Amino acid sequence: MRAVRARQVFDGERFIGAADIVIDGPTVVAVGPPSDHASAPLDDFGDATVLPGLIDAHQHLAWDCSVDPLAWHREHDDVALLECARANARRALEAGITTVRDLGSRGRVMLDLRDECAQDLTAGPTLIVSGPPLTTPGGHCHFLGAECATVEDLLAEVARQAAAGVDVIKIMATGGQVTPGSSPGDTQFGAEELKAVVVAARAVGLPVAAHAHGRGGVAAAVEARVDSIEHCSFMTDEGIDQDAELVAVVAASGITVSITAGIAPGPADPIVAARLPALVAHVRGLRDAGARCIMSTDAGISPTKPHDCLVYAVSQAVHLLGMPVEGALATCTSLAADALGIERQAGRVRPGLPADLLVVDGLVETDLDAIRRPVLVLRGGVDVGGHG
Repeated sequence: MRAVRARQVFDGERFIGAADIVIDGPTVVAVGPPSDHASAPLDDFGDATVLPGLIDAHQHLAWDCSVDPLAWHREHDDVALLECARANARRALEAGITTVRDLGSRGRVMLDLRDECAQDLTAGPTLIVSGPPLTTPGGHCHFLGAECATVEDLLAEVARQAAAGVDVIKIMATGGQVTPGSSPGDTQFGAEELKAVVVAARAVGLPVAAHAHGRGGVAAAVEARVDSIEHCSFMTDEGIDQDAELVAVVAASGITVSITAGIAPGPADPIVAARLPALVAHVRGLRDAGARCIMSTDAGISPTKPHDCLVYAVSQAVHLLGMPVEGALATCTSLAADALGIERQAGRVRPGLPADLLVVDGLVETDLDAIRRPVLVLRGGVDVGGHG
């Protein structure tokens, strides 16, 4: 038994003020006002904030944050990719990200790392992993190995990945920016193909995450009733193709929209920088329409996307999107847990849930930068080390 005390606790939904969190082994057993815990050693962190461990619903742990992901994958074997993923997993965990959904890797790399992290709680976050994303021949991220030319190919790949033990199926409904010859505005799979994948995946108990930038891919993903739409940016080669009618359709669908934000300080991608005002307006439109949005990162795909950049997504949600601090934190804690179907395993500080906790130096409610100052990270009640 141990107790953690801080002047402020964010329970995943709201700030509840000063509190003690009592932990028994891997589980939170009590949350309440500061009091005497005669049988539990007390760690009093003073002017600190306790939060649930953060959840990043879209990362690529085996990617090296380089400017040329295709070259990285061509030049490195799976052993090297796994070593890279191990280091990135530790970096994420030390920042307080205790759950990561990895949405695109080669071979068995992430399956192997998921199993390692399940055995050693200090090795990295809890991992929810896809295999290689289903894509068209030569399509976005084809270099990961799951090119599908027909519906039969798609169904065979779903069956293969399910047998391998993935947790989620990832499909590229549109092109993307990091693959030469691919455009985010191009539709790769239509509604009928996506529907076939959704039916096949759900038959074996797997959700489907659809990468979709362009309007055509987003509309097809909604029609197919995928479980999450990744990006949902309405991006084209020229900019952001605003469409209030489609935004309303996305919102009405109730499908989770995973907004891949979180840009660390550094030289900005000039294309992203030029489109940022329109993209911010678009995301505001999604939220105003009532879309079910969570904040994630796409970590690994570029130099400004390191695997601990989720904290910047929180800042951007507040400063660019105008979200209250509680709401921004919820998008990568309780709301993310609900969206991923892990609300009984993560996302809240609550009796009966695992003791995945982040303690930071300062009061996040008034000092948002405090979220970048971890002093304690627990995963399943285990101090993962490596914090400040």
